[in-house]
Amino acid sequence: MKTTIRGAAAVLAAATLAATAACGAATATGDTAEQQVHVTDAFPRTITHAMGETEIPAPPARVVVLDSGELDDVTLLGIEPVGAVAPHFKSGGGFPEYLSSMTENTEDVGPMEEPDLEKIAALAPDLILSSKIRHEAIYEDLAAIAPTVFTETTGVAWKENLAVHAEALGLEDEAAAALTAYENRAAELGTAIQAAYGEVPTVSIVRFVAGPTRLYQKATFSGVILEDVGVARPESQDVDDFALEVGPEQIDLADADFLFVTAADVPENTEQEAAMDNPLWAEMEAVKNDRVFNVQDEIWMSGIGIQAARLVLADLANATGVELPDAE
Repeated sequence: MKTTIRGAAAVLAAATLAATAACGAATATGDTAEQQVHVTDAFPRTITHAMGETEIPAPPARVVVLDSGELDDVTLLGIEPVGAVAPHFKSGGGFPEYLSSMTENTEDVGPMEEPDLEKIAALAPDLILSSKIRHEAIYEDLAAIAPTVFTETTGVAWKENLAVHAEALGLEDEAAAALTAYENRAAELGTAIQAAYGEVPTVSIVRFVAGPTRLYQKATFSGVILEDVGVARPESQDVDDFALEVGPEQIDLADADFLFVTAADVPENTEQEAAMDNPLWAEMEAVKNDRVFNVQDEIWMSGIGIQAARLVLADLANATGVELPDAE
């Protein structure tokens, strides 16, 4: 496999460099799009990342992304990737629904757990984005195809990861502006929620997965968003960690003023029914006050980028009955 991929990579890389040099700027869908995005002219550039250093000779035009956070970031910056993996939460394959308008021409290059290297090479990418925690084992294979940039991890580090992706794309200013606008909007929403309720309400996140139910804590994508908004967390989740796993008999640890529920699998594969049938569920204040909200797992858990974060803000505004501040 390596010999084949490396041989194909040499030919494809030469063709890609020539095409990129001719156009001089990244387009939204590689060589087929009419819309162009602004990029800095500071290329070639060397990116320091989780796997070392990678030289990127020209503004990337044909990008392959291998996780959902990378997909959110790249499309946020106006680039439709030529290839992407089907995230692990999409059991039937395909890309997140909320990004459907920006992935119409994106080719599926396999499941996130096992990307298809031959498909990736055939797309002649000039940049591949992923993370060490996801694809460290195949980094050398990917780097033989095209310049490859990895972040260390995913989830809680989503803002830092955006900076790395933007640097690789030459779109640092655009990314910084989008992040500032999101953070300002989150803070404004938090102020409005506190004013509406006269205090800072508590917000809880429950995720039903195959196995024990997870109460999501602060060191997560959604946890960072709630911190940006400035809402409080119940004691079980007010921890700088990933998640607390509980059984149905501990589900009341999720109680808060507002409870958001997601499911990563069908109910029969999780403890969702057992948890909700437990008498403790009915005794929770959020349940009594009709403040339990089902939200999309692909947004709250796996979006891992500003576009998904904006939708989380919208869910929070809807649940609390507060008007979502206008975007900048």
